[in-house]
Amino acid sequence: MSAPPTDNHLIPAKTVTALPSPSSLRGAAQSAASRGEPLVVMTTLPGCPYCDLVRIHHLLPLRREGKAHAVQLDIRDRSGNLQGFQGNTTTPSEQVRAWKARFAPTVLFFGPDGRELAERLVGVAVPDFYGEYLDARLIEARARLR
Repeated sequence: MSAPPTDNHLIPAKTVTALPSPSSLRGAAQSAASRGEPLVVMTTLPGCPYCDLVRIHHLLPLRREGKAHAVQLDIRDRSGNLQGFQGNTTTPSEQVRAWKARFAPTVLFFGPDGRELAERLVGVAVPDFYGEYLDARLIEARARLR
């Protein structure tokens, strides 16, 4: 049995772990807020290398460490049932369209009422600085949550 690769960008696709996909945005945001955290939602596409970069190198580690309550929505999912912030039933695709989140990945920061608490992170313009941009948005969202 060989050791797993140490270079994260070489992780085979089948071992990539996804963020959870919520059945209720309201419930996920209330759970996050009860811990003093915003709900972090990443829009994603299957096979998107930039989505994998954000998920594997940033959001999953923050989630594992308890530093972010992050979930994902597949922008092509037209069959999944999703409860919106106001209790309405929609699909992940319709919800992403309503947010006008046209690019994957887009990372959004929400309070329990569905209000965006920080500027969105759209795409990955500068991978080396993405962590700093994400940290700054989380600090801003946490401050607005209180």
